Amino acid sequence: MIRTPLRLALAASAALALTAGAAQAKTLTISWWGFNGEKLDQIVIQPFKQQCGCDVVFETGNNADRLAKIRIRGGAGVDVAYFSDSFSQIGVTEGLFQEIDPAKVPNIAGLYDIAKAPQGPYGPAYTIGRVGIVTDTARVTTPVTSWDDLWREDMAASLTLPGITTTAGPMVVLKAGDHAGENAFDNPDAAFEAVDALKPNVVKTYNTGSEMINLFSTGEVSAAVAQDFTLGQIQAAVPTAAWADLKEGAIATVNTVNIPKGAAEPELALQYINFILSPEVQQKLAEQGVDAPAAKAVELTPEQARLWTYGADVVAKLQVLDYAKLNAAKNDWIDRWNEIFGG
Repeated sequence: MIRTPLRLALAASAALALTAGAAQAKTLTISWWGFNGEKLDQIVIQPFKQQCGCDVVFETGNNADRLAKIRIRGGAGVDVAYFSDSFSQIGVTEGLFQEIDPAKVPNIAGLYDIAKAPQGPYGPAYTIGRVGIVTDTARVTTPVTSWDDLWREDMAASLTLPGITTTAGPMVVLKAGDHAGENAFDNPDAAFEAVDALKPNVVKTYNTGSEMINLFSTGEVSAAVAQDFTLGQIQAAVPTAAWADLKEGAIATVNTVNIPKGAAEPELALQYINFILSPEVQQKLAEQGVDAPAAKAVELTPEQARLWTYGADVVAKLQVLDYAKLNAAKNDWIDRWNEIFGG
């Protein structure tokens, strides 16, 4: 029988070993929005912690604030950074992110091409969305089949547009340029003449999805330029609302995951990115209504797919933007837009 002092010594040694092991556990720091926290914890965070044997901590906030923190810290402070495409492009342009070797993230190979390297050799997209037109088909009886239909006379005083500082706002300017037969980057004067010509059809511009949905629910508008993730909420308020099938195609939006240059755990970050791009995780995220899948292997029922940018045919029709050009033009466009709609 072990004497008590010896048993105590062994217990103390074991406790020290456990303490040392805990001290050696790696910590992955993630910068993200914090939406769908409970579902993401269940589908992503807890399973990944079991796989990596690591701790996970978070920095939350909107795109602009979180990017500013990474910039101030010279790319340090977080290991994985979630951003919408226009903001991740800023990070790429400013040299805040590391290049990613696809060989170290094998699940990138299973993504749609649009998601593999949307901004060069940097972070992949983990979800794909689109900007298009939603109409209340009970009130807009002539189907909307083109971006040009926004300018139709029968759309007078029926439309809401996203504000210029939102994700979708600058896309209205691009489509106005197309309507005028010009490239908005090359000829912004023509584009904003077309924006001004659209003004009689616009009831109000909106800055949040909830504001836009409220305009539908109160009957103030019957059409909107919108991101597809809002469709389900619009239809909950107005069951006759529908996504318009545009001959030119909708505009692609993606959310990316990047590794900042000052990441303390870059290898763990690569492991995490590979994990969230796996077909299994992508399947669960789509089924649970968190994110549209970027992995081609995900299979959804028609009901599950109804609200997502999903399937090879849909993805193939998306128009891809040059966000470097868009970001460079945005300040001038904001001023011009505010001259028309007010700031």
